[in-house]
Amino acid sequence: MPAYPHLLSALDLGFTTLKNRVIMGSMHTGLEEERGGVDKLVAFYRARAEGGVGLIITGGIAPSVRGRLAPNAAQLSFCWQLARHRKLTTAVHEAGSKIALQILHAGRYAFHPFAEAPSAGKSPISRFSASAMSERRIRRCIADFADTASLAKQAGYDGVEIMGSEGYLINQFLCSRTNKRTDAWGGSAANRHRLALDIVRAVRARAGQNFIIIFRLSMLDLVEQGSSLEEVIALGQALEQAGVTLINTGIGWHEAHIPTIATCVPRGAFSWITERIKQQLTIPVVATNRINTPEVAEQILASGQADLICMARPFLADARFVAKAAAGMPERINTCIACNQACLDRVFNSKRASCLVNPFACYETELTVTPAKHAKKLAVVGAGPAGLAFACTAAERGHTVTLFEQSGVIGGQFNYARRIPGKSEFTETLRYFTHRLQQTGVTLRLNTRAEVPMLADFDEVILATGVRPRWPKLEGIQHPSVVSYIQILSGEVMPGRNMAIIGAGGIGVDLAHFLVAEPEPSLNDWLQEWGIDRQYRQPGGLMPAHTPEPGRQVWLLQRKPQEPGRGQGKTTGWIHKAGLRHHGVHLWGGVTYTRIDDQGLHIERNGTAECLPVDQVVICAGQEPEQSLNAALEQTGKPVHVIGGAHVAAELDAERAIRQGTALALRI
Repeated sequence: MPAYPHLLSALDLGFTTLKNRVIMGSMHTGLEEERGGVDKLVAFYRARAEGGVGLIITGGIAPSVRGRLAPNAAQLSFCWQLARHRKLTTAVHEAGSKIALQILHAGRYAFHPFAEAPSAGKSPISRFSASAMSERRIRRCIADFADTASLAKQAGYDGVEIMGSEGYLINQFLCSRTNKRTDAWGGSAANRHRLALDIVRAVRARAGQNFIIIFRLSMLDLVEQGSSLEEVIALGQALEQAGVTLINTGIGWHEAHIPTIATCVPRGAFSWITERIKQQLTIPVVATNRINTPEVAEQILASGQADLICMARPFLADARFVAKAAAGMPERINTCIACNQACLDRVFNSKRASCLVNPFACYETELTVTPAKHAKKLAVVGAGPAGLAFACTAAERGHTVTLFEQSGVIGGQFNYARRIPGKSEFTETLRYFTHRLQQTGVTLRLNTRAEVPMLADFDEVILATGVRPRWPKLEGIQHPSVVSYIQILSGEVMPGRNMAIIGAGGIGVDLAHFLVAEPEPSLNDWLQEWGIDRQYRQPGGLMPAHTPEPGRQVWLLQRKPQEPGRGQGKTTGWIHKAGLRHHGVHLWGGVTYTRIDDQGLHIERNGTAECLPVDQVVICAGQEPEQSLNAALEQTGKPVHVIGGAHVAAELDAERAIRQGTALALRI
C-alpha cells in the first residue's frame, strides 16, 4: 500500500482519469507576460508534471481586453495565440500530467481604465473605477468565456477552470456587496447566480462533454454582504446541473481583512467549509488553502472532507512534492512556509515570482545544476540560510564541502524566526536542509568555531557568518533592563511585563508578536480571533472578532514618523499590523530616544517628553555583518566569498541569502 493511499489514488471522471488526487492550483508567475517567457513557463510546468502532479491549472488568463488584470496581462481570444499555449500543453502531456487553463475576468479588480463590473464603482485594491456592464456587455462576456474555452481545447488543454471566487467578476455578480443591479442580473440570488451559470452552460456547449470544467466557487467570502451558506449550496448544486466536472474551493476576497494563505493561517484551516459543501453535491470537490504537506492532504481526503487537494505555492517550493511523497520520502520535501515574500509579493509588484526556500522556481532555464568542471575542497563558515544553500548546491555539483557552525544546530536566524507565532513553518525548512546535507554528502561540523589555521587546507572559503545585533548610541544602553532580541527569542532572558521595543523593522514586528500572541492557537481559537464564523450564521461567514486580554504591555517604537509596520511584505504586512493592534500593542512612530534608567525609557514624541514605565527595553535596531574572519583570511591570499547577512545585513532577508548562496554554488 502506498504511503498516502487516498492522495495517490486515481480519480475516474468518466471521460478521462486523473492519475492522483493532486492539483497544482493556479499561480500567476509573471512569465505569462515576460518577453521570451513562454519557454521559461514550459520548463516550469514540465518540472511540476515530471514531479508527479495529476492536474495543473495555469495562472489566470483573461477572456477579453476588459477582463485583464492589467494592461499587459495575458489573454486568450485569438487563434494566433494558440502556438505558445500548445508548447505548454505538449510539455505537460509528454511528462504524463494533465493541464487546465484558468479563465479569469478581473471585473472591478482590474488595474486599468477599462474595468467593468456588475455595478459602477471602485474596489479598495485598484485606483480605477469600473463601469457598470450593459446587457450587451454581459452577453459578450459570456461569449468571451466560451470562446476562450474553445481555444483552450484547440490548444490541447484538458479543461478550464472558471474563476468564480476571490472577488473577481463572477464573484462580484454573486454578492449584493458589489451587485446593485435591479434587472435580471441582480436582486434575487437566482438573478445574481445567472452569470456564473450561463458562462458554464456556454463553455460546456462550445467545449463538448469530454472536457474538464472546474468552477472555483467562493465558499466563504469573508466580506460584508457576501453570499450566505444557503446561496453557496444552491449555486454549487446549480453548477453541477449546468455541467461542471469539479468544484474547487475559493476562500475570501482580496479586499477581505482576514488572512487566508499566510503563514499564520493554520494548516488546512478551511477544509471544514469544503466538507460542508461537499455533503450537498455529488461531483468531486477540491480542498485548498494552507495545505502544504502530504500528511495534511491525506488526512483531509481520508476523513471525507474533499475528493481532491489543490496546492499552489507548495509546488513553487518543491516541483517533486508528489514524487517524493510517492517514494515514501516526505522528509525530503522542501516545504512551502507560506511567507508570500518571493511569490505573491513579487507578482503584485509586477515582478517574476519565485520562492524563498527554492530559488530555482520560475528560473528553471536560468539556474541549472551541472557537474563542476574542477572539483574543489570548499569550507563554508556558518550554517544559516546562505551557508546551507551554498553547501548543499556545491556538494550536489561534485565539490567536497565542509560546513562549520559554531553553535550546536543549523539554521542561524531561522532558529529565532521559527519561535515567532505563525512562523513555525521555518522548522520544516531546517528539517529539509538537515536531510539535504546528508543526501549531498556535506561534512557538518557543529559546535566548531572556524579559525584561520583550520581553513588552510581548503581551496576556497565561503563566509556565511551572518549578522550580529546593532546597538545604538544611547545614554543608559548598559542598564540592566536592556536586552537584545536574541536574548529574548533564545530564552536566555525571560520577557518582562511592560516592555519597549526599539526598532520596528521585520525583527521588531516579529518580536512584538512573540511577546503578545499565542504560539500555536487551535483552529477554533484562530477563527475566533479573526472573526470567522464556523457556523456560517451571517452572509460572508463573519462574526465579531474575539479580543484577548493583553498579557503584557508592549510598545513598538521607531524613529520614522509613520506608524510602525509599514514596509513589511505587500501581502502580509497588513496582517502583522492587524495582529499587533488586536493584541493591544502600542505602535508609535516619530520617537526620539533620550535615555534609559531605573524609571524606564525616556523618549520625546510629538514634541512632548515622557517616560515609558517599562521593566525591559529590547534592542531591535538593525544588524551588522559578522565579518571577524574576513581580514585575517584576506591576508592569507586564499579566495574568499562573502554571502548572506555577512555580505549585507540591512533588513535581514532570507530570500536574498538563499538565492545568493545558490547562485555562487552554481558558478564556483
